[in-house]
Amino acid sequence: MKAFKYILILALISILFACSKDDANNNQQDLQQFNSQICNGISGPEAMYWDGSHGLPTSLAQIPTLTNPGQQFIHSQYPALGFTMPQGYVAQEITDLQSGTIGVNVFRNDNNVVWRYIPSSPFIGQVQINDIVAFEINQIMQFHGFNGSPQVICTTTQQSNEFGFPTTFGARLIRFGNFTALLTVQTHFMPSLGNTFISVTLASGPTTEFNNLVMGTYLPLHWQLLVISDDVRDSDLDGTPDNQDAAPFNPNIQ
Repeated sequence: MKAFKYILILALISILFACSKDDANNNQQDLQQFNSQICNGISGPEAMYWDGSHGLPTSLAQIPTLTNPGQQFIHSQYPALGFTMPQGYVAQEITDLQSGTIGVNVFRNDNNVVWRYIPSSPFIGQVQINDIVAFEINQIMQFHGFNGSPQVICTTTQQSNEFGFPTTFGARLIRFGNFTALLTVQTHFMPSLGNTFISVTLASGPTTEFNNLVMGTYLPLHWQLLVISDDVRDSDLDGTPDNQDAAPFNPNIQ
């Protein structure tokens, strides 16, 4: 259980998107003019999403919240994994009691948009990150009915030690058919247990919608998983943070 909590904390840290601030006047760039610092040729929200997934400063000026909150999801085995989905979305719980894997798949009703989050999935032995990346990419392309090779727009693989544990981070931004997907994977090998703990975050949707999905769906889902202070949480789930809400506990008043 302690190992699981450690991996869950690392997974949450990995989806925390840094916000850049000008110390003098707190000016924020226009997201549409944002250019990736680590991947040439991408700009706008998808570039901010890519850089943010690497923990780099972005021009995100405020906490992303849903403008159209719908159903709430709470994982049956780990209630801390809970959030509100946009309207028109459904959740599929991922639970494997034998291995200890938990997670969730979120689908838009037309199945053209997917958000997948697995904070912890343990495997016996040391697992290569490229095997996990290939599995996730093949799975999402198959789901969207694409049979071919994707166009890799951005790719990253980084190795480090976190608290003495070998950690590998891998990310891919790909396009295939009419779709774009951003995948991040982390593997944490614990020699004392002989296990590799894997976390996965994947977001896919139509390329023509992807920038809007970043701001309206993916980021609001990510941020709900973070532990945030009372002055920025959305207690009544009406799409307005408490510190901007005239009645933070009344969803009928914003």
